[in-house]
Amino acid sequence: MDAPHSPIRLLLVSRHTLTRSALVRLIADHKPFLVLADAGNRLQAVALAAQHAPDVIVFESHPETDLWLDAIGPLLAAAGPQARVLVLTGLADPDLHRQAIRHGARGIVDLVHSVETLFRAIEFVHRGDVWMERKLVAEIVTSVVSGSVGRAGARIDTLTRREREVVRMAAEGLKNKQIAERLSIADVTVRHHLTSIFAKLEVADRLSLVVFAFHHGLANVQGQWHKRA
Repeated sequence: MDAPHSPIRLLLVSRHTLTRSALVRLIADHKPFLVLADAGNRLQAVALAAQHAPDVIVFESHPETDLWLDAIGPLLAAAGPQARVLVLTGLADPDLHRQAIRHGARGIVDLVHSVETLFRAIEFVHRGDVWMERKLVAEIVTSVVSGSVGRAGARIDTLTRREREVVRMAAEGLKNKQIAERLSIADVTVRHHLTSIFAKLEVADRLSLVVFAFHHGLANVQGQWHKRA
């Protein structure tokens, strides 16, 4: 566990040198944070993630470049299980936000927001929570939380003890391999559990599962959705 006053260690990733320089200057005066390095392309970012094992990777995504959402998985794999990715984007596209979470990001911050919002989001995802716009959270909750509470409860009751453990770990942001290691089971067994869980809870994918888990108390208390107004 981190010491009470240990800084949140950051890796900044953006193709724009000006953006990286500005963030470094802004963050330098914010004592809870420590910038370990910054990168302008995927190859450099993955190498630095492996070298420094940051707590949070602040990642400015760009379509049609090597710093698109499919870079999130390699960054997390290189950085280690403690790492979280926070995506910066100027694209107000709910589908893009869904894709970011599905690729492993724990939060999305629109570039129209203030630097104080960015700082809060970094702290939020570092402690294991999810930072997302209110509108997107409402859309996802509406799509996955169907029927009465009793019906949801009946679906939850069909889960085995092991399946509940898998749900909790998925909500914490763990990948299949990490869940397998925690439970001392094979990766393929985790996949089988998830397939069964999706069917029992009537959710379409991992993102919907995480929302369902938080909404119905299947996730740990520290995991929460921040709903931006």
